[in-house]
Amino acid sequence: MGRTKKIGVAGKFGSRYGKKEKEEYKAVMEMQKAKYVCPSCGRKAVVRLASGIWVCRKCGAKFAGGAYTFRTVTEITVSKVKEG
Repeated sequence: MGRTKKIGVAGKFGSRYGKKEKEEYKAVMEMQKAKYVCPSCGRKAVVRLASGIWVCRKCGAKFAGGAYTFRTVTEITVSKVKEG
């Protein structure tokens, strides 16, 4: 198998699909696999259960969010507008 140090999770594609596509895939997958801070308990333990469903592994709370990120860009924008 080839070198995957730079491309990470997209290394499974090998020499197929091109560099730009693999970099975009890598960025999306890293956001999806990351752990996020739980709004109820404050721990960094929120993980993706399914598309749009996020669960805290510490307190067990479930949240609706984006398909690949816990908080969508629209949600962040709306919350900033409401705050002031």
